[in-house]
Amino acid sequence: MTTWWQRGAIYQIYPRSYADANGDGVGDLRGIEQRLEHLSALGVEAVWLSPIFPSPMADFGYDVADYCDIDPQFGTLEDFDALTAACHARGIRIILDWVPNHTSDRHPWFEASRSSREDPKRDWFVWRDGAPDGGPPNDWESVFEAAGPAWTHDEATGQWYLHSFLAEQPDLNWDNPEVEAAMHGVLRFWLDRGVDGLRLDAISRIAKDPLLRNQTGAPRAHNEDWDTIHERLRGIRRVVDEYDDRMIVGEVALHDLHRTVSYLRHGDQLHLAHNFLFAEQDWDAEGFRTSIDDFEAIADPESWPAWFISNHDKSRATTRFGLGASRAIGMMLYALRGTPFVYQGEELCLPDAEIPADRIVDVDGRDPERAPIPWEPPSEAGPGAGFTTGEPWLPLIADAEDLCVTRQAAHPDSALSLYRRLAELRAGSEALQTGSQRTLDLGPGLLAWVREAGEERILAIVNFLGTASGPVAAEGSLILSSRPGRDEWAGSLDAYEAVLIRLES
Repeated sequence: MTTWWQRGAIYQIYPRSYADANGDGVGDLRGIEQRLEHLSALGVEAVWLSPIFPSPMADFGYDVADYCDIDPQFGTLEDFDALTAACHARGIRIILDWVPNHTSDRHPWFEASRSSREDPKRDWFVWRDGAPDGGPPNDWESVFEAAGPAWTHDEATGQWYLHSFLAEQPDLNWDNPEVEAAMHGVLRFWLDRGVDGLRLDAISRIAKDPLLRNQTGAPRAHNEDWDTIHERLRGIRRVVDEYDDRMIVGEVALHDLHRTVSYLRHGDQLHLAHNFLFAEQDWDAEGFRTSIDDFEAIADPESWPAWFISNHDKSRATTRFGLGASRAIGMMLYALRGTPFVYQGEELCLPDAEIPADRIVDVDGRDPERAPIPWEPPSEAGPGAGFTTGEPWLPLIADAEDLCVTRQAAHPDSALSLYRRLAELRAGSEALQTGSQRTLDLGPGLLAWVREAGEERILAIVNFLGTASGPVAAEGSLILSSRPGRDEWAGSLDAYEAVLIRLES
């Protein structure tokens, strides 16, 4: 049976940049609710909200100060309940971004932990004495280059605490059963409130080498992806499975596909895992084909792919690959066997924004892909482009006038119209939802695969070349092209074009 998280796209909303209802320049929950018609027209199955919990915003919400409330910048729990109800009324499910690896240094748990070596919550975080030379306990480094070592010395208690990210984001100690139980309680709080799924941030980091051995020269990672990860995932899954029809998707940012797939196996861990090897491919047909085939070869029947190219941490596809390629990527995501994840603005083929030096706010240089969504032409709506009536927290893209939602919705050849058509096609096609898949070799620079269910057979082809493909051996009728104006299959593809072809029996 097809589940909701297999049927169609899951749409990532970065709440600060989606829609601002109160005019303070920062997006909020009421703003999202006011723009739900856009998501309905786009046919998304669910929305994934980047963190909306109370936070000092050192890492823009990924430093959580309270797991069971809403940050006032975004609204209130009542606003969240209203948004959830409005989404459910439209058949759209809600996925929250859960941050299990670390809290904010202002979370009450950490404030208690650092208050004294004898505090009951001391062992809820990772505290250690320094090395004999007075330096950090080991050689682990933060994910953020600007943060340096993954340890900060606390003068008051004379020990160091671990933080895989910023010093303001101390790592929880999942080796302590009390921590695991408390985090399971957080899951139940939101599942009881009607949340349909969770995205598990940096999930591989909740399982580390308990001996905290040095990383340099080690044959495997010691700061993440330890063997205990699988039982911890099973514990999370058991909680989620207490509720009907819920889902968990993991940010498994490992560059080893076997390890990524191991988080899915046997149907008792994650439902979905984001495939970073796929997302970080260069623009190369063979590389993408290998990534797709390798997943199919490794995965067991319970392991379902999750495909994405863009998110709040990665430069947008239009900037990385160009507009033509960006449109083709939409076709690829919707036509592959697996769940497409679409980052807000991807359906508009937005580029990264230009961020002046005096407007940079992110420690890791991710501001350009987080610029607010332009909803209306600035010439009509003012400089906030319908995102806000105030001063946007980040500058909008330069071409908001032509790339805004209003303009694209009115144009049949726009990227938005293409994405709406893709959603409509997938919704009506068993082959595109859950059909079998096999890749084909149709020539250099072409990525091709067939989706099949019953009598329905659909061929997808993406031309990765900057020139026309030449003749392609495929007989059938055109369903859709990423190239504006194409209305029939002519036996070849233009540069960076993608097509869906209904094959003849």
